[in-house]
Amino acid sequence: MTDTLTKFMFEDATVRGELVELRTAWQQVLKHHRYPLPVRNLLGELTSAAALLCANLKFEGSMIMQIHGDGPVKLLVVECDNYLHIRSMAKLVDDVIIGPDTSLTELINAHGRGRFIITLDHSDKSNGQQPYQGIVPLEGNSIAEVIENYMRQSEQLDTRLWLACDEQVSRGMLLQRLPYFGGNAGSNTDLAGDEQSAQDAWERATLLGNTLKAEELVSTDTATLLYRLFWEETVRVFDPYRITFQCTCSRDKVSNMLVMLGREEVHEALSSLGKLDINCEFCGKPYSFDVVDCAQLFLAPEIKVSPDPDLTH
Repeated sequence: MTDTLTKFMFEDATVRGELVELRTAWQQVLKHHRYPLPVRNLLGELTSAAALLCANLKFEGSMIMQIHGDGPVKLLVVECDNYLHIRSMAKLVDDVIIGPDTSLTELINAHGRGRFIITLDHSDKSNGQQPYQGIVPLEGNSIAEVIENYMRQSEQLDTRLWLACDEQVSRGMLLQRLPYFGGNAGSNTDLAGDEQSAQDAWERATLLGNTLKAEELVSTDTATLLYRLFWEETVRVFDPYRITFQCTCSRDKVSNMLVMLGREEVHEALSSLGKLDINCEFCGKPYSFDVVDCAQLFLAPEIKVSPDPDLTH
């Protein structure tokens, strides 16, 4: 089965892991876009990373990962909810030419002003729950390093990621060191020994993870990878979760975006274009608004749907 996320845990329960495979969902992401190779790779790696982190959400809602770039790539964004419905897209500078070997720094942090943002948004707003947003400068030479640095700074969790993709599939592996609380140790000597054992388990797991090559990650199924990497360890593997591509765009969201632009700007666009054709950047779904449609927008008393910032003309 493809498009799955599989969780596993080491015997001593101080290290957990996940493996994700996105095939159909990843091809849906690419269906309406022809991204340059290095941009496609960054987006694929960020998409898998988002699924890996989102699998541990403890609330009903979504996580949005964004990289705001100051180079040829203006934005990378992935949205994933607690049901593992996922969508992602990239925005580039108009008419930019990107070579096949362009680095992450050249693409999104050319002037050192790139930012990595994670937003956690609860579905239930009845109790006044506001989205949580963490923003950090971009640090790292790969998507994996950027997220590892974020997790270390913002979540105080040792996290390692291995990510890779091609045109057909995006895959990733996560290892995370769990907090150690000392168990039922009877003395300081026992406690120190347990802490050292937990440290040794983490170092051994990451050492094994570092043997994984990008080519192997892309081409090898989850069960085989788990065996190759950790065959000497006692690992508990859980039933896989299904991941699906799902876009949350709607005509109401597009309508709200037009209202936010304002009557004057919409009228000017109508004057030159005759009608407004707007496509969702995530799924490519078209939305068309003629003069009558736009007039009705500004007659409506209120539109209460939150805007979707990732729709484009």
